[in-house]
Amino acid sequence: MKKMELLAPAGTMEKMKMALLYGADAVYLAGKVFGLRAYGGNFSMEELKEAVSYAHSMGKKVYVTVNIIPRNEDLEGLDDYLKYLESIHVDAVLISDLGVFSLCREVAPHLPIHVSTQASSANWRTVKMWKDLGAERVVLAREVSVKEMADIRKKVDIDLEVFGHGAMCISWSGRCLLSNFFTNGKRQSNRGECIQACRFRYAVMEESRPGQYWPVEEDEHGTYIFNSKDLCMIDHIPELIEGGAASLKIEGRMKSVYYVAAVVAAYRKAIDAYYAEGGAYRVRPEWREELEKVSHRPYTTAFAFQNPDHSAQEYVKSQPEQPYDFVGLILPGHGEEGTNQVQQRNHFKVGEILEYLTPQGQVGLVKITRLVNRDGEEVDKAPHPLEELTMTGDKTLPAFSILRRRAKK
Repeated sequence: MKKMELLAPAGTMEKMKMALLYGADAVYLAGKVFGLRAYGGNFSMEELKEAVSYAHSMGKKVYVTVNIIPRNEDLEGLDDYLKYLESIHVDAVLISDLGVFSLCREVAPHLPIHVSTQASSANWRTVKMWKDLGAERVVLAREVSVKEMADIRKKVDIDLEVFGHGAMCISWSGRCLLSNFFTNGKRQSNRGECIQACRFRYAVMEESRPGQYWPVEEDEHGTYIFNSKDLCMIDHIPELIEGGAASLKIEGRMKSVYYVAAVVAAYRKAIDAYYAEGGAYRVRPEWREELEKVSHRPYTTAFAFQNPDHSAQEYVKSQPEQPYDFVGLILPGHGEEGTNQVQQRNHFKVGEILEYLTPQGQVGLVKITRLVNRDGEEVDKAPHPLEELTMTGDKTLPAFSILRRRAKK
């Protein structure tokens, strides 16, 4: 059986490298144009080339999103961009629009195409059509259940990719017009400029009573009627693999480095355990505990097993919980035992006991006993953003380990 791929988001070069170091088999990312995350950081042309080279040096893959729903003016320069992606040996592009698909086949015939979830592929005939046109993979609509995926896979011999974790969009396959409406067309979600209007607070106003607002729920503060919970399939890896998923995708190109690393580490453990243990496989509580330590809304399995009812929505508040703070990143190179180079990401101080997460997914505690800044001066705390220090503790940690602590409420 071909092992299911673990596919991670990469909004920046640092996130890409951390995703791969923490166990992702592939990453998806965007250039500065033609993608659906205009504010996710994204990659310049040279950075795209560097990203591909870095991933390939590790035997891993890079997929580039070209999944906008374009207007005429958006097509300008697209042919040269696709040729460039082919020339730097990108492993695939994600496309949702039939015209962009056609152009890619014409100008970059050796560039593999994955069909984006924006194409709303929800039945086997649609998937077969994309295969017949030359697609190598279809990312199924998020509304497709595990059973429906299995039925599609039985009828069409093609790689199927599914979302397994992350924020959900209330609109069908992400095709939303709310951003257009609230910004008078200045920010269009289908062209990469979503304002996440589904997370806003709403109330009802009756037409003949302007200025009088009624909450949708029994709450004087209103309600977030479009606000979805976050998807989490960590408890259902066997169903996804046995249902025919070739790739499990984590959402989150705009999430933090810490988020990407921690989520990837948890799913890496779960997927590897399934293939190693077979019938003896069991879900470990520590996987779910790890996912509870990242920024998230309450979790749901959404459409995976049924059409979700109101329990898949989050009515109480818009912002996700942030249970832990990412305070430091262990850098390569260390001296004597118990000494590490660390880059500050949030304030910490001598005497603190911090939790760590390694790229191998190990979790533990380390006590900071001494800090020395780059000038060789001993200091009692690290308050400066991205400051690099020598940290002495009760153990030596692997490079790129994450230091974190429980956030104060």
